[in-house]
Amino acid sequence: MNRRTFLCGLAFWQVAAPRAAEAQQAGKMWRIGVLGSQPPTTPDIARVWNAFIEGLREKGYVEGQNFVFERRYADGRVDRWQELASELVRLKVDIILVGTTPAALAAKNATGAIPIVHTGAIDPVGAGLAASLARPGGNVTGLAVLYPELAAKGLSLLKEARPGLSRVAVLWNAANPANAPVWREIEITARMSGLTLHSVPIRALKEFDDVLAAVAGARADGLLVLGDEFIFVKRKLIADLTIQKRLVAVTQNREITDLGVLMSYGVDFADIYRRAASYVDRILKGANPGDPPFEQPTKFELVINLKTAKALGLTIPQSLLLRADEVIQ
Repeated sequence: MNRRTFLCGLAFWQVAAPRAAEAQQAGKMWRIGVLGSQPPTTPDIARVWNAFIEGLREKGYVEGQNFVFERRYADGRVDRWQELASELVRLKVDIILVGTTPAALAAKNATGAIPIVHTGAIDPVGAGLAASLARPGGNVTGLAVLYPELAAKGLSLLKEARPGLSRVAVLWNAANPANAPVWREIEITARMSGLTLHSVPIRALKEFDDVLAAVAGARADGLLVLGDEFIFVKRKLIADLTIQKRLVAVTQNREITDLGVLMSYGVDFADIYRRAASYVDRILKGANPGDPPFEQPTKFELVINLKTAKALGLTIPQSLLLRADEVIQ
């Protein structure tokens, strides 16, 4: 998809959406289904979720007054996505919000009629969720996160932080089909950077018990954590692992860097979820979910945990520190 096609699709949506607002049902109590990994009971998840709530409020939606949530959380149980998605469909929700591709696929499999807004699409076209980014064409739209590019950039930043880096373990959710293009992109970057990759795939929560041994067996001196809601569930374990094994590590989630991982390079998910509220608003006002294009992120942030760097005895190059959006002291 070229830029002109994407912008034309975006312009069409911006023109059509106000007209669709006339179709909004006055006085209706909307039911917004949420299909997620974890409830917003921790500060890092609450920060992102509150941005979504604020985005809805800006559009005139107040929980309990004109909408209610129907929440279903898998708590890291990837085998529950289909069951939970089917529950939301039986409840006849007006729209379903999802944060990961396996959840989106489960929701799409459960219904072709209820609109689905995706807040973390890695490869919606390749995963079969959309015909194109500009015109999804089905009942799934939302925001893409560009993880192939972000993961590749993270690998380059890791090499820059420790020039002598040679072996990098890659922790990733192998049950998420959208990760295939991410893996291809980091393989290309690894070859160009002279790095050897060692795959540490995770498909179920119980497999995290073996992560420490797997990373140790790889004899890796670096760790790349691929962004994924399922992986995010174990963020504290991952941060502790990097500290225990003295690994230079990078992830796409700044929340994991807050916990002790050396670096993160990715999108601001609070911004992503705030923008997702606009999709919910326009679709509830009558926009066809097959028309709004998948938006791509415009804001990226590099966060470096200098406290971790000092604990690792690592001197971060000044050129890298100057490019950081935030340095944790």
